Amino acid sequence: MDTLFRLVTFHQPQQDHHHHHSFNSSTTSLSSIPSLSSTPSLSSNHQPCNINNQSHNPFMDEEDFSSSSNPNPNPNFDPSQFSSPKWALKVLVECAMAIETQDSTRTQHLLWVLNELSSPYGDTDQKLAAAFLQALFCKVTDSGRKTHRNLVAAAEKMYTFESTRRMMLRFQEVSPWTTFGHVAANGALIEAMNGENRIHIVDISGTYCTQWPTLLEALATRSDDTPHVRITHVLSSVGPAGHRVSREIGARMEKFARLMGVPFNFSSLHVAEIEALNHENLKLQEGEVLAINCIFSLHKVGPTSRDTAVSALRRLDPRVLTLVEEEVDLDSDRGQGFAAWLGECVRFFRAYLESLDESFPKASEERLMLERAMARAAVDLVACPADESRERRERSGWWARRMRACGFGPVGFSDDVLDDMRALLRRYREGWSMGLGRADDEAGSGVYLEWKEEPMVWASAWKP
Repeated sequence: MDTLFRLVTFHQPQQDHHHHHSFNSSTTSLSSIPSLSSTPSLSSNHQPCNINNQSHNPFMDEEDFSSSSNPNPNPNFDPSQFSSPKWALKVLVECAMAIETQDSTRTQHLLWVLNELSSPYGDTDQKLAAAFLQALFCKVTDSGRKTHRNLVAAAEKMYTFESTRRMMLRFQEVSPWTTFGHVAANGALIEAMNGENRIHIVDISGTYCTQWPTLLEALATRSDDTPHVRITHVLSSVGPAGHRVSREIGARMEKFARLMGVPFNFSSLHVAEIEALNHENLKLQEGEVLAINCIFSLHKVGPTSRDTAVSALRRLDPRVLTLVEEEVDLDSDRGQGFAAWLGECVRFFRAYLESLDESFPKASEERLMLERAMARAAVDLVACPADESRERRERSGWWARRMRACGFGPVGFSDDVLDDMRALLRRYREGWSMGLGRADDEAGSGVYLEWKEEPMVWASAWKP
């Protein structure tokens, strides 16, 4: 069997004041690292490797370990000792602690343990261990940047617009992860635009415009005249794939608007950075009322550039800005140490994987796409430079402070919108609930999507 990679002999690290670690590998072949990947925000069906035994994750084979440097000092190692609930969190955090303290022997042993126990096709803990095993290996071998680039390239090659759109729609059918934010944002947009004849929505999101049919349908059934709606979909990709996706989305949206009888115009705007948005390139027109919609998108701005990005959005002077982000702190620059930070990453993604396991059928290709996207996100977070990461989410309190500092104030959701969100959750399996903003999170009037009472997604609305 071809291995995912060969375990290298970790050299005793020298003092290095510029890196968390100084493990080296001159023999690791980056071309052998596979694709656990996906499309720009989500997934790939490129298999990690040819796996016949689904209980084993062949990140390493036993032949990778010589008798002189066996990473498992106990030849009678019994994997059953890790059969307790949430064992992956325990082992992954221990491995992170070993990396943090530059204990190469302990790191090597724990990577071996993770390899023995993990599987991308197993239960929640096995999948979690498989994803973060690859990420931790990339970290100790300093191969994260190139590996992640290869994973993204493979994902973009493997999946078409139609397969990714199908996955998005299936995800929304079985889980409220994205639809919760859609309902909240649409409710806030409709109420802010009440009575307006010309609406321009700047859409900065990565959900393939699946939010907008519901909005158009609601506007078509308004008691007053149906407004003219213009949507500018902001994309960061300027390659051929990005252009194809834009054309496909636009054609579908315009067809649906005609069916609904809504005067409609769709266009795409490719910008390298959100800060580049301005009245000129958005082609704002006299009499239009502007709204900005940010769904799972602002965390993709580098942590050091987020204040600048939000300030640029404030300069556009929108009537309302809707902001939806996942409720977790994955910014590693908080001073808590690598092991504690990794524990937060694992906690969040474990809940995410658990919700997928309990929502999708076992043999679901769409679920596999989402799981592989999560694995790629783990490499981005753990093994890529923080200033290049597109996955470093922040909790609602941090976003709320930033929004206020940049000149925005919170807009509360009306009882009607909250009722719509509760009705939405009743369509899904038990375990999902809605929580209102808490006094200690500084997020004010935002609302939370909770999985088994754990906040996972935060939805909010803001005005200048």
